[in-house]
Amino acid sequence: MAMAATAGSEGVRTGGMTAEERKVIFASSLGTVFEWYDFYIYGTLGSFLAKYFFSNVPPNVAFIFTLLAFAAGFAVRPFGALIFGRLGDMIGRKYTFLITMTLMGVGTFFIGLLPGYESWGIAAPVVLIVLRLVQGLALGGEYGGAAIYVAEHAPRNKRGYYTSWIQTTATLGLFLALLLILGIRNWMGEDSFGSWGWRIPFLLSGILLAVSVWIRLSLNESPIFQKMKEEGTTSKRPLSEAFGEWGNAKIAILALFGATAGEAVVWYGGQFYALFFLTQTLKVPGATAQILIVIALALGTPGFILFGWLSDRIGRKPIILAGFLLAALTYFPIFKGITHFANPKLEAALASSPVTVIADPSECSFQFKATGTEKFTTSCDIAKSGLVNLSVNYQTQDAPKGTPAQVKIGEQTLNASSPDFAKALLATIKAHGYPASADPADINWVMTVVLLWLLVIYVTLVYAPIAAWLVELFPSRIRYSGMSLPYHIGNGWFGGFLPATVFAIVAWTGNIYSGLWYPVIIAVMSLVVGFLFLPETKDVDITKT
Repeated sequence: MAMAATAGSEGVRTGGMTAEERKVIFASSLGTVFEWYDFYIYGTLGSFLAKYFFSNVPPNVAFIFTLLAFAAGFAVRPFGALIFGRLGDMIGRKYTFLITMTLMGVGTFFIGLLPGYESWGIAAPVVLIVLRLVQGLALGGEYGGAAIYVAEHAPRNKRGYYTSWIQTTATLGLFLALLLILGIRNWMGEDSFGSWGWRIPFLLSGILLAVSVWIRLSLNESPIFQKMKEEGTTSKRPLSEAFGEWGNAKIAILALFGATAGEAVVWYGGQFYALFFLTQTLKVPGATAQILIVIALALGTPGFILFGWLSDRIGRKPIILAGFLLAALTYFPIFKGITHFANPKLEAALASSPVTVIADPSECSFQFKATGTEKFTTSCDIAKSGLVNLSVNYQTQDAPKGTPAQVKIGEQTLNASSPDFAKALLATIKAHGYPASADPADINWVMTVVLLWLLVIYVTLVYAPIAAWLVELFPSRIRYSGMSLPYHIGNGWFGGFLPATVFAIVAWTGNIYSGLWYPVIIAVMSLVVGFLFLPETKDVDITKT
């Protein structure tokens, strides 16, 4: 069957989408939604995975190992971009993202079947980590293939709009994961869900995989790649061309620092860190926090389509840079506002009960947990991490060398090297008005959702046009390789390690909001680099090799 959108459709074409173009967008987006769903259910169900696959160690250590396996999926994404980017530029867009989707779906399905530590011993967590690595590699190849495939079918004046449907998939995948898990938990009850029901979301991936593969198999190859193949102009060494030749490598470097790094921190800040902030910092119950995020996502997701469409008219660059600027200017007031509306008792305690950590500076570490397994055991680190985990702001005061750290709360002083420090700290901060958790009756749902919705809107500003921008920056013969690596370094490393970086900054400074400097600084960096060095691309001809 001939494609309605051929290489000639790179020109301006009037009218709506053809049936074939709708099928291309639907099939590409559907498969990518399911891949993101697969990726997110692991993070959402981490506590259950810790219980079953790392039961040979204490619960807190088990959860750390579970997070380590999750982080491994982020860490290997750039390597997946290299592997599958090369394949995509050599054998084609369609077959490569069929491979990545299959790997992701199979990996997720087998996590649902995998016996726990009690049955398989050490083999269980080892296989789990291997499956996570497979998922991370697959995700590193999926996004670039789907975005390029859609863009290479789109008319020149509609690439932003067409690819914006791909941009909804990460949010829709998170939305689907949260909604499905909440529904199953409420349907079967916590006991049954904790016993075996947590496996259901993983097993459902098998059905989603079968549907996605069936739909994608009916698609033809990208017309631009097919034309290159017929003319013999495909690259024989795409990685060398993309990153070994300075002209192309420079584009990849600028795309990383001027676009994807900033996009990543705004994206992860507005969705993942917002959920983390609600549950870990503000102590909002997990189910309540997930519902708040789901509502904000549902309200904000149309922004992807709106700003993708708008980027075809005014350009990719101004929309993405506006998102960086807004995030940099308003992150601090928005997150402080979330505290005010979601946990006003904590806000009051932060204002009325100052805390001081008195410690030898040489004992105080920058507690960055890149893998989740690092240990910080000095009395200063114990004091600071204990306060951060309880969402308590503090100031620091230097003590003589060798002096064990102390925590001063009001007129009471606690010794951080004491065996019962954690228990005493919890009791003392409670006595000074710090709530153990947010009171659901105190949550202003409307205003909390509005602020979370604003964060999602920033996500749509930076994320909606980025696929089209990246596609248009690279020549077609090395496009898959060229765009995939900066995208996944930005999202896998700058974005994926955002929670660990934020925690380390908060522990170092003693202010629960100070970790926001990380996304703010990265967003400003991308704003400056993107403004000065990256071109507007909405009118380029992407058929050029």
